[in-house]
Amino acid sequence: MANEIEVGAILEGKVTGITKFGAFVALPEGKSGLVHISEIAYSYVSDVSEHLAEGQDVKVKIISIDDNNRINLSIKRALPPPPRPAFNNGRGPRPQGDRSGFHGPSDRGPRPPRAPFGASSEDRPAQPPRAPRPPRPAAPKEPKTFDDMLKQFMSDSDSKLSGRYTEKSSRRRNNGGRRG
Repeated sequence: MANEIEVGAILEGKVTGITKFGAFVALPEGKSGLVHISEIAYSYVSDVSEHLAEGQDVKVKIISIDDNNRINLSIKRALPPPPRPAFNNGRGPRPQGDRSGFHGPSDRGPRPPRAPFGASSEDRPAQPPRAPRPPRPAAPKEPKTFDDMLKQFMSDSDSKLSGRYTEKSSRRRNNGGRRG
């Protein structure tokens, strides 16, 4: 048989029913499948009946067959995709012709040669040696016992809180009175 029901096959069918979510299509060998609304056209489809009618002959592609032998179809995948419009951000056509005012990478002179991706370090151009990094400061010593950690926490908290209170009181004094 030339019209085998298998994934990837393109077949002729007839629309037998239309729903909100797609259309049912009768296939050869007494089988039927569903074309989901998203597989009807390359453009947005809000209403299936605007694109298809019951009894209409359609060309469909089988995109999958699930474990319950339900056949999922696509009309748009059975057709060549439409040409894509040139994207220009809505600014009109792109200028053509002389690009002498263009100041791109070619205006900076020739680029140095690059080693191919994955090349070993011997294949790469030599680079000047880097200056040594300054040593990092030693991390502050952590308290060892719970009591030491608690004392450290309390003193840190007190110093932070006292700093906040002095900031708030100085702001209040500089405000010049009540808000109104």
